[in-house]
Amino acid sequence: MKDALYTIALTQVTGIGPIQAKVLIEQFGTAAKVFEAPLRTLAAIEGFGLIKATAIKKFSDFKTIEAEINFCETYYIRILSLTSADYPKRLLNCFDAPTVLYYRGTADLNASRVISIVGTRVNSDYGKQLTEQIVKELTAQNVLIVSGMAFGIDAIAHKAALQNDLATVGVLAHGLDTIYPAQHTNLAKEMLQNGGLLTEFPRFTKPDKHNFPRRNRIVAGMADGTIVIETAAKGGSMITAELTYDYNRDLFAVPGKVTDAKSMGCNKLIQQNKATIFTTTEQMMEVLGWQKKKVTARKQRELFVELSKDEQTIVTILQSKETVHIDEIYLTSGLSSSSVAVAMLNLELQNMLVCLPGKMYRLM
Repeated sequence: MKDALYTIALTQVTGIGPIQAKVLIEQFGTAAKVFEAPLRTLAAIEGFGLIKATAIKKFSDFKTIEAEINFCETYYIRILSLTSADYPKRLLNCFDAPTVLYYRGTADLNASRVISIVGTRVNSDYGKQLTEQIVKELTAQNVLIVSGMAFGIDAIAHKAALQNDLATVGVLAHGLDTIYPAQHTNLAKEMLQNGGLLTEFPRFTKPDKHNFPRRNRIVAGMADGTIVIETAAKGGSMITAELTYDYNRDLFAVPGKVTDAKSMGCNKLIQQNKATIFTTTEQMMEVLGWQKKKVTARKQRELFVELSKDEQTIVTILQSKETVHIDEIYLTSGLSSSSVAVAMLNLELQNMLVCLPGKMYRLM
């Protein structure tokens, strides 16, 4: 309870956003220790200064936060902080990961395979059929389907997942005390039985326009990749696509007619080389490194190779699984991105690892 209390409090301090909250928690270990730190210590942290440090020290509205915690306990809502075991690990690799998440549901947010599906609110019959087909074809992969609970492609993806007994999580742009749009209330109830609802916003938060881009970064950041089915040149789906690209996750776009307004965004992403053109689910799984490959005898590694400490760390990680995604290597190793890059290059030069499609790696 103490961790949840102070983590939520940190999100309510004026001038402290997710990026700075993450810095503070990494520096002090817990949100509680941030509030216990002396004013001078807080002010000395790069990028903070006296004004933000004072805002932290003067924060006192803990009764509202206690009421929020009681609400969560009453409705079986889990409060996930950056240090929680159930926090979506893929999000931790995003520089602006939410400081706290409110989650109600049964799905594993750290499922081995996660795909986000987004698109226009005013879909075509083709968009609907393709979305349903993709989700059905992913059933054998036991993929967690993530989307934003909006009309159109989002809702179709959620419903298709439920119909195929796949877990599906809806990311909301408001608190868990309501559902928007209201027409999706029954859908939300079904999702709680095989999936869940996730948000970074406390109760009483309305679905205001500026909340949706924040919601979209969670949709993009908690998945291995995002599929854009249909979208105009501008809009929420394009924001999610751009975020997916910025987070260095695999992005797929369904091509369409150049005269079709609903395909302009997808065609643009492909034209700019930001998205891989989506042709088949099998092709997408190959890019992601999800295709089962025949096990072949590997060449025996050179004996007595002298490895640096960083190289040995990465080898140990790769020995634990058949294949490992680059994001998992970053997260598990605890090394800086530059250190990982240097170590992995050296291992490749020594023929000790191989790069696979979808940013996956394995030992030779």
